Amino acid sequence: MISVAAASAVVGLNINKRKNKILRYNTVCNIRITLDGEDLEDVKTFTYLGSIIGEHGVSYADANAWIGKARVAYLQLKNIWNSQQLSTS
Repeated sequence: MISVAAASAVVGLNINKRKNKILRYNTVCNIRITLDGEDLEDVKTFTYLGSIIGEHGVSYADANAWIGKARVAYLQLKNIWNSQQLSTS
């Protein structure tokens, strides 16, 4: 068995233990994953490219985050939408 750290080191890549976490996707496996003898942290969710990814894929929290961001954007423009100085025709 070859380790990810060893395989990446061969091509000049180093894995940062502090920045890497483990998200187990649709699995019951709970084997600890280690890097240089230290366990990597298991997480239930993380944000990737603006989307919240969970143990079962994109989560309801992600949809709620999108709705929240849209609401904030709408409220920031509320004065413009309600302005009497702008014409809709």
